[in-house]
Amino acid sequence: MTTAPSTPATTSTGRSPLKGWLAVLAVTLGIFALMTSELLPVGLLTPVGDALRVSEGTAGLMVTVPGLVAAFSAPVVTVLTGRIDRRLVLAVLIGLVGAANLASAFATNFGIVLVARFLIGISVGGFWSIAGGIALRLVPEHQVARATAVIFGGVETASVLGVPTGTFIGDLSNWRTAFAVVGILGLVSLTFIVFLVPRLPAEQTLRFSELPRVFRSNVGVRVGVAMTFLIITGHFVAYTFVRPLLLEDGIGGELIGGLLLVFGVAGICGNFIAGALIRTRLRETIMGLSVVLAVAMTLLAVVDTNTLSAAGILILWGLGYGAVPVTMQTWILTKAPDTTEAASSLYVSMFNLSIALGALFGGMAVDGIAASSVLWIGGAMAAVCLLVVLRTTNSNRSEPNRADS
Repeated sequence: MTTAPSTPATTSTGRSPLKGWLAVLAVTLGIFALMTSELLPVGLLTPVGDALRVSEGTAGLMVTVPGLVAAFSAPVVTVLTGRIDRRLVLAVLIGLVGAANLASAFATNFGIVLVARFLIGISVGGFWSIAGGIALRLVPEHQVARATAVIFGGVETASVLGVPTGTFIGDLSNWRTAFAVVGILGLVSLTFIVFLVPRLPAEQTLRFSELPRVFRSNVGVRVGVAMTFLIITGHFVAYTFVRPLLLEDGIGGELIGGLLLVFGVAGICGNFIAGALIRTRLRETIMGLSVVLAVAMTLLAVVDTNTLSAAGILILWGLGYGAVPVTMQTWILTKAPDTTEAASSLYVSMFNLSIALGALFGGMAVDGIAASSVLWIGGAMAAVCLLVVLRTTNSNRSEPNRADS
């Protein structure tokens, strides 16, 4: 297989490596703004609900709506913008994020907020599906894995810095200020993308029919989408309810924010550790993160935790989950070098759908079985992912061309 598009994009245009990395950082800031926007309501549900006179359950739609919309918008935006310069598409989508957050900041009713969240979902799906493989066109081939890790570092950094900072601003001032600040961040990201990202003419003209064709004809893409479902759904089945789980173990509510920060910092470390490994040890990295996630969730289920042991388990969990986005994105790019945007859109769609499904299934398990059941379910799904990788590895040994077809 080849990744031929990457070399001309970084050499024939005469762009220096420095300019390529500045473009990577601009896209990273866009991902950071995007994911901060998607997750910001997690810390602001109560004040938004109180101000706009809706219940916390209804306010939770601010998280559900963009996740579901992103799952469908990833392939749709990729196809509909197939002939348009990728820099222009990224700029429009991140500008939409800025405008939508500013609209939320000035909203007079919850309906306006939901419309804004719908628009953010479109941006999340479209921007991510394009940005996920854009490193191929910005930096030399041997730097693609590292650049992809930097771009996906924006996802982890949003969880560690973006959401807590937005919540802090909301507590310090009010929720409208928090949305306004994130809106301005989106506009700043727009400026950086316009001035630092080069023109990137569309290389592939996609049709909707090509998406199922890529899925049906490419074993590697199917495996990647399946592993994404298992890992992300399993993670969010459990992680969505980590706060009540820790409270149930007797850990004080005032300590949970710090523990989640520890989780996030570990996630950033996991992202860059994976970025250093995946170029030469991609399968082994997926196996490793599957084992780490399964062990971490199982430990939290069986160990009588205190603050110190909970921190240790969350560090392990964070290291495993932090490695997931960049590793799975790289798997998809490796298996579909000639149809990167189509394959990436399928991956992003499954990633966001799995977030929504994980939270839904986790809630059903908590209500119908027990709170700790989500840890066993999540750990089991991570273990099944490991089995999928092992089976794929064995298949490759007997039929080396099947996984890359």
